Amino acid sequence: MQVTIPHMPSRRSFLFAASAAAALPSLPLEAQRPALSSPDLKLPPAIAALTSRRSEAVPITLEEREHRVERARELLAKNKLDALVICTGTSLTYFTGLRWGQSERFFAWVLPAKGAPFIVCPVFEEGRVRERMEAKPASLPQASTTRVYTWNEDESPYTLLAKALKDSGITTGKIGVEERTQFAFADGIAHSSPTLTAVSGTPVTAGCRAVKSPTELALMRLANDNTLKVYEAAFKSLEPGMTNRHVSDLISAAYDRTGFPGNASCQVAEYSALPHGSLQPQVIKEGQIILLDDGCTVEGYESDISRSFVLGKATDKQKQVFDIVHKAQSAALAAGKAGAPCESVDAAARKVITDAGYGPGYKHFSHRLGHGIGMDGHEWPYLVGGNTLPLESNMTFSDEPGIYIVGEFGIRLEDDWVVTPNGGDMFTPQSPSLEDPFAKA
Repeated sequence: MQVTIPHMPSRRSFLFAASAAAALPSLPLEAQRPALSSPDLKLPPAIAALTSRRSEAVPITLEEREHRVERARELLAKNKLDALVICTGTSLTYFTGLRWGQSERFFAWVLPAKGAPFIVCPVFEEGRVRERMEAKPASLPQASTTRVYTWNEDESPYTLLAKALKDSGITTGKIGVEERTQFAFADGIAHSSPTLTAVSGTPVTAGCRAVKSPTELALMRLANDNTLKVYEAAFKSLEPGMTNRHVSDLISAAYDRTGFPGNASCQVAEYSALPHGSLQPQVIKEGQIILLDDGCTVEGYESDISRSFVLGKATDKQKQVFDIVHKAQSAALAAGKAGAPCESVDAAARKVITDAGYGPGYKHFSHRLGHGIGMDGHEWPYLVGGNTLPLESNMTFSDEPGIYIVGEFGIRLEDDWVVTPNGGDMFTPQSPSLEDPFAKA
């Protein structure tokens, strides 16, 4: 099947796209040019020097997906769930390798706690499903025993789902529904049978996805390293007078050269004090804070990095704020030991910022410390006050403290990291300074 699905935009990439559209009428002609990824446009030397890294990416194997399915069965039993229903999105790809676009027509891969998985799909999609089931190399676990149930346009897919569950020996009990299932589907599942109860499938999906395998960690390290190299090439290409749209275009073109899709928002001066940016067109000037944020995708795995820097000389206040944020990021990393509660990592960073005079609470550090990351840019679990879930080795997160001074500037440093028994292990080196953010230690 392996249908090509556009990468779902993050909030920040959505804001960038919206800002580009909103800004065009008021920007100079230079900012209204076509995207820099066009082959006929000359790229700055640092970006032109980038080359494809696709050969470095080792895909997830069928064997690993088989292990994921068995782990899901263990968690179904542990949480007293009788089946897991996944319709579309990254959880579907995580367990099956299938990529299926979300639409108004019900499609689902269902994993019973006991017995073979099955698929429910529209009858006219059966050929596409079977093509993917029979593809080489294989990616769908237990494909030879997976049954396909099909429904016509004038039939209820939810009645068919109840029948398929009954065929699997499930007529009563709890059905876990993947958290990002659209309401129409979740509601249909909930009313498919009066003797079945639909509940959250997050204990199973997040229970599997939160702890990464060595192959997943390798893909994430590659994604993060790639993003940092792209950012560095962009930094070397920046000049005063460029618009933030131009910078984002440069970064998109740089990602194109590496072979991994990605993007970045760029916020300048007072707009860097808005954590997810502004729709306003902006122009780079020397001595102003420039904040880059977002990442790329490698074999379905995400990076998410922020860098704050200036062209030219930073002010004493900018340097002071940078140093505080840098210390907060380090404190969070040290607190990220296996067994520690998620909230303690947020608290470690927030204490540094509060003690430095930028508190209390969320006054200037206005968001949580970080989020889980993997196949989604934001996924379970979250590093935020009130989350007492213990960290486990090989969980992966962002570490992104920030200080935002409205009307002046904001500084955020964000790197992704993996939990170990001794603390967090970053995928990328910390930024050393505002004026030389990519200097080697």
